[in-house]
This record gives sequence, C-alpha cells and structure tokens, in this order.
Amino acid sequence: MMMYNCAIKEVRTKFEVLNDDLATAHNRNPIEMIKSRIKKPESIFKKLLRKNYEVSMASILENINDVAGIRVICSFVDDIYEVAKMFISQDDVTLLSVKDYIKTPKENGYRSFHIIVSIPVFFANRKENIKVEVQFRTIAMDFWASLEHTMKYKKDIDDADSIMRELKECADVIASTDIRMQEINKKLHYAKPSE
Repeated sequence: MMMYNCAIKEVRTKFEVLNDDLATAHNRNPIEMIKSRIKKPESIFKKLLRKNYEVSMASILENINDVAGIRVICSFVDDIYEVAKMFISQDDVTLLSVKDYIKTPKENGYRSFHIIVSIPVFFANRKENIKVEVQFRTIAMDFWASLEHTMKYKKDIDDADSIMRELKECADVIASTDIRMQEINKKLHYAKPSE
C-alpha cells in the first residue's frame, strides 16, 4: 500500500502545480478540491476473487487499476477536460484508459470523467510504474455521486425505486445546471465593462 500511497502523492502534486499555474495564467483556480483514497485490502481481495485473478501482489499490480484513486473536483465541465488534457500531456504520465461518463452518462444518471494512468514512482533503489485512477467531476456531480453512493450501500430501504428515480431526475437537473453555469461563466469572462 506504501507504493500506491506514494503514487497518490505524485499525482496530487501534479494537480496542485497545474492548479497554481492555471491560477496565475487565468486569475482563477479551475480545481476546487482534490480528494484521494487507497482501496482497502479487503476490497482488493474481493475484487481479485470476483474477477478470478490470482491473489498476489503481482496480480494486484497487473490487474487492479483503481487501488490508488484521486478525485479532482472542478468548477465547470470545460475545466474538467482542460485539466485532464494538460495532465495527460505530461511526458511521465502514460494514459491507459478513458471512460467519459459526462458525454455518455450511466443509466442511473452518474456523470464523471475517468482515466487510468501509469506514473513512475522513484523509491530508494528502484523505479515502479504505478497505476492510478483519476476521476474528474464538477462540484454538483460529486455531491450527487456521494448521495448515490450512500443509496447503493443502504440495504432494505422502503421505496428504493422511487428514491432512485428521484436521484436520476436530480442527475439530469444537475447536468443541465452545470451547462448553464458554464455558459454564465463564459459570459462573465467575455463581458465588456459598462461605461
């Protein structure tokens, strides 16, 4: 787990530097927050068994892409794509996969932009390329996903179907609001001062 923790530190630093640089260039921070987590050993073990993989460190490194996870929370959808593109273009970041749940949301309404990357981490006597999952969301997407996550792990809830329908409706409203907020931001950015 130490290796994955070090990979998270590397990726977090990259996003902090990007955010500082963009704040200097554009006079605003596109990244509102950076969250991170390491998957619990019990969850890793269950995932290996569920996918019929050997239970070993080599198998984890080879087959499990989301042991280390970073969530980058941005103000606007455009920021997500801009920050992701800048991050991916760094010469020590290797893009392994992309899942765009913003352009193609999940059936339940979930929206997010996911990438799996491999980054080099330098230890005392070796270099390891470690996989990290990065999820990009707006503040509203993150708020919705937190509530949906709570719902997913609650068992035996009365009227669960109705709550899931409400969550789906909220996801659609949030997506529409994200677009409107982005358009308002553009208008403010390009607005001429009144005379």
